Amino acid sequence: MSAGDKCAFVYSDAYTQYKFAEDHPFNPKRLEITLDLMRTLQILEPEQLITPRPATDEELARVHDTRYLDAVKRASVAGADPDTFGAWGLGTEDTPIFLNMHQATSLISGGTLLACELVMSGQYDHAMNIAGGLHHAHRAQASGFCVYSDIGVAIAHLKEKYGARVAYIDTDAHHGDGVQWLFYEDPDVLTISFHETGKYLYPGTGDLTERGEGRGYGYSLNVPLEAFTEDDSWMNAVHSLLTPVLQAFKPDIIIHQNGCDAHRYDPLTHLSATTRIYHDMPKLTHKLAHEICEGRWVAVGGGGYDIWRVVPRAWTMLWAEMCGAELPEQLPESWLNKWQPASPHPLPTTFLDPSDLFEPIPRRREIEEKNEITVRRALMGTPFL
Repeated sequence: MSAGDKCAFVYSDAYTQYKFAEDHPFNPKRLEITLDLMRTLQILEPEQLITPRPATDEELARVHDTRYLDAVKRASVAGADPDTFGAWGLGTEDTPIFLNMHQATSLISGGTLLACELVMSGQYDHAMNIAGGLHHAHRAQASGFCVYSDIGVAIAHLKEKYGARVAYIDTDAHHGDGVQWLFYEDPDVLTISFHETGKYLYPGTGDLTERGEGRGYGYSLNVPLEAFTEDDSWMNAVHSLLTPVLQAFKPDIIIHQNGCDAHRYDPLTHLSATTRIYHDMPKLTHKLAHEICEGRWVAVGGGGYDIWRVVPRAWTMLWAEMCGAELPEQLPESWLNKWQPASPHPLPTTFLDPSDLFEPIPRRREIEEKNEITVRRALMGTPFL
């Protein structure tokens, strides 16, 4: 299925300028480490690399308030006082201001828009913007490390230029709230979020009752999973919901946000997955894209805060699935030798975590049963099933 797929990897070294502070958990170093792994494996060809362009103010204003855009620009210059931007969600501990913030996040937004354009126009089958996935940004407020909604900007472009029906899948451990609220009343944008329950985790939203409003009722689906959810329960939820829902919705394009912070190593969440889910989920999305929308599939990054042991493996497996590359079982020794001195932890040597790496969660069956109930409830009342 993958051998003949034409894939684009939208990237610029300037993506690493989206950086809040040296000690901030959203660390762009993960992009450098991951790209180096892909290049060491020789699965990223020069002709697949596409340079992004910044999103224009007009493109950003399709989903963001122009007053907010002005505030971001004012906060992006040297000497800006962080205490004056709190009303816009900027200058907070989560989302500090930084020099050239507008330029950096505009480039990421333009990268996701370009990835969608490359696919929807038919130039490529699949495209990836590894720096994208800023799913917490709201219309007039920054939130959760996210300044502009690159996903929202791209979806708005797809709707305006192509009249497209868009399926947005979010498998970050945190609820994809920003994208959901931007399209909450739109029946042509289906948002599906699998995430750790908001009872214990930011942003505290993503409950089953958040189903959309007006004509968009039923087109927002949330699967809040129990804390300490493991691989089998996670993948059971994804398979049980995605396949029937996407087959019924019949999107023109699939956008999948691939945050990889559901792993047990992640320092910000309470889930217990291994890298197996980051091998299996892209396979399912790839299959569904070819079955339902002629292969049109765009992948973006997202969360992922163990930048040494998890992110490089997860996103390399994602790209390998997109472009049909065969990965070895072992990570390259040269890559391990290069990065181990900088890593605070011993680097894993295989892409898939060993089955006995972690002790089983004591409440495993109880958690699995609760998640099964959640999936059934999520599917209830979906208008297009």
